[in-house]
Amino acid sequence: MMTLTHTSPPATKSALMAQLPGLEFDLPPALEASEPPEARGLARDEVRLMVSHYRDDRVCHTHFRQIGDHLQAGDLLVLNTSRTMNASLPATLPDGTALRLHLSTQLPAGLWSVELRRPSAIASVPYQNGQAGLVLNLPAGGSARLLTPHNPALRHTPNQPVRLWLAALDLPQPLTSYLAVHGSPIRYRYVPDAWPLDYYQTVFASEPGSAEMPSAGRAFTPELITRLVAQGVQFAPLVLHTGVASLEDHEAPYEEFYKVPGQTAVQVNQARRQGRRVIAVGTTVIRALETVTDEAGITHAGSGWTDLFITPQRGLRAVDGLLTGLHEPRATHLAMLAALANSCHLSLAYEQALQQHYLWHEFGDLHLLLP
Repeated sequence: MMTLTHTSPPATKSALMAQLPGLEFDLPPALEASEPPEARGLARDEVRLMVSHYRDDRVCHTHFRQIGDHLQAGDLLVLNTSRTMNASLPATLPDGTALRLHLSTQLPAGLWSVELRRPSAIASVPYQNGQAGLVLNLPAGGSARLLTPHNPALRHTPNQPVRLWLAALDLPQPLTSYLAVHGSPIRYRYVPDAWPLDYYQTVFASEPGSAEMPSAGRAFTPELITRLVAQGVQFAPLVLHTGVASLEDHEAPYEEFYKVPGQTAVQVNQARRQGRRVIAVGTTVIRALETVTDEAGITHAGSGWTDLFITPQRGLRAVDGLLTGLHEPRATHLAMLAALANSCHLSLAYEQALQQHYLWHEFGDLHLLLP
């Protein structure tokens, strides 16, 4: 039995993280997508799609190729056009210990938030014994110096394990070309085999910067987009460069770079004034749009770094629907979903996803939440 609980907003973000609305369920390993759909003999748009209507609890099961059956002329789909980087680099400690350095988010002053991982037989596990001042050796003479824990609460707490660090990189060539030669896509234990970077890109990705794929848009193909445009569905782009997703317990979502163009803000505001649906393709799109949408519901152009944490208590101002993957139990993204749909509806939808053997994670199936 799954439950989704709400609590009063705690006084601090960390306290709120401890009381997240969270679906309680066991995710069987068999439902974790371990390879791209192409490796299973499917086209990108042949993954499964669960469509759920949060106002009346209707749920139907189809394939992504038929998403047009559930959209209507005038719907505005907002896309994240960030390109995924080869953000995992081999690194060694001064004593020769081999690690992986995962680049997460490029910050002001040229700094990076980074995660250290220890290679294992399958993928990697967090390495939490770094120290401020530690210099890691990278390929071709590059290096990364750990400066301070990313989480301010850990900066004055000695002997605490640290997962995310602020770091300064010293690379022998520009970042994009360096990663193209020496990096690889970030992957976790449920994807045992390495896949080329092309498998981690959406067809509309244009601006490099994401540590992990904005995977909600992966199933779109040029042919499907053409059919939807002919149907009267509209599209608008923005950028949010996604960081690493494996958050620690009670760790608030950290800052990520976003850019919402002026034309996209105009399209969102027009759609809302005209009573048309604004549908975010991915939780990253919601985070960017909500960052630049004021309390009156007006969306503005903007860029910068956002640490916005969307909860049911905060609510949503810019969107009516969401296309997203299926999220793990207690994932922070579920708080955002709970801000869009009521808790009973989410519990119903996820129960059906489990019963129908939907696949989780970036290579898995998708969920379209509509009014």
